[in-house]
Amino acid sequence: MANKRNIIVGQSGGPTAVINSSLAGVYKTAKERGFHKVYGMLHGVQGLLDEQYVDLSTQIHSDMDIELLKRTPSAFLGSCRYKLPEIHENPEVYEKIFSILDKLDIEAFIYIGGNDSMDTIKKLSDYAVVKGLPQKFLGVPKTIDNDLAMTDHTPGFGSAAKYIAASTKEIIRDALGMSYKKVNITVLEIMGRNAGWLTGATALAKTEECEGPDLIYLPEVTFDLDQFRAKVKALLEVKQNIVIAVSEGIKVADGRYVCELASNSDYVDAFGHKQLQGTALYLANLLSSELGCKARAVEFSILQRSASHMASRTDIDEAFMVGGAAVKAVDEGDTGKMVIITRKSEDPYVSTADIYDIHRIANIEHTVPRIWVNQEGDYVTEEFIDYVRPLIQGDYAPFIVNGLPQHLVLDLNRK
Repeated sequence: MANKRNIIVGQSGGPTAVINSSLAGVYKTAKERGFHKVYGMLHGVQGLLDEQYVDLSTQIHSDMDIELLKRTPSAFLGSCRYKLPEIHENPEVYEKIFSILDKLDIEAFIYIGGNDSMDTIKKLSDYAVVKGLPQKFLGVPKTIDNDLAMTDHTPGFGSAAKYIAASTKEIIRDALGMSYKKVNITVLEIMGRNAGWLTGATALAKTEECEGPDLIYLPEVTFDLDQFRAKVKALLEVKQNIVIAVSEGIKVADGRYVCELASNSDYVDAFGHKQLQGTALYLANLLSSELGCKARAVEFSILQRSASHMASRTDIDEAFMVGGAAVKAVDEGDTGKMVIITRKSEDPYVSTADIYDIHRIANIEHTVPRIWVNQEGDYVTEEFIDYVRPLIQGDYAPFIVNGLPQHLVLDLNRK
């Protein structure tokens, strides 16, 4: 194994605009540090269990391919939402994974993902330690939700926040243009099950020429329907155009999601997460029927995840940085860790990549501090805005072909 020095990398969880920049960082750094082969799992650990993988040297042939990969959204290798069982529940799964790693002479296993992906790193690294196996395991943070513990923020969040803020400004302009002698209420639904980082980013739309959203509701604060109605009624007395941003995961006092007030969907994924949709639609219909005015719902849905045409340069550069840092860490003997981003300076903004024990990260959610939400629970504070603003800075222009962005696409027939 020492002579082979092979490495394998996978992507897991929801796509982002910059997850492939982390993959590019892993590949480039692995080649620079003398790893013989860099394998990519196809569809994460779930695909690996089916022995689905590719030698990345067949896909990335040049520095131009690396630059194109950095500008390509979503998961180049394919993703999954596979929950690795507890070791005592199904040891055969672990035996199969490690037999495949032995077959490929894998020295290091790197997984790019969010909270559930870090749980996978924790379980695999623990198994290797208990069994005395030589493979090393490192997690690379990725999630637009920005809910991983111990890291200042996660790659993917900055670009999603930039897209959300820009789109909020455009929606406000659209509504103002149609508000002559009539009331317009627009309810925006942003991703965020338990953490409201993305929804809070709509506050960035407040600029010299834009007043931003009127109300912002995060899942960290219990949602009160009566107070909501009263707030909107009060706003209607002073303005005709109202824009409200809500997280998909806001809940009422009895613990129900607001979207459940109108839907009885019982679908849950492999990690027990209930499907959330329809929050904005429910609230828009409620306001329309009770206030007798036009109200519309806008769900950003998956558009906010992979909008690489609005990617933040800061975000892409940091995603590349943490991918490379993971390779450096395993090459120097670390295992059972995740790369974290440390904010060193606010002005000018400076960050570094460090590593942290995966056991202090996996299965722990990092939510918006209550002190970063106003007392009424319907807007974020300046501290929140100051935290997010550096993360959306800069552009990373896509390569344009025939007027549209070009992407690097996995081609298993490439040699």
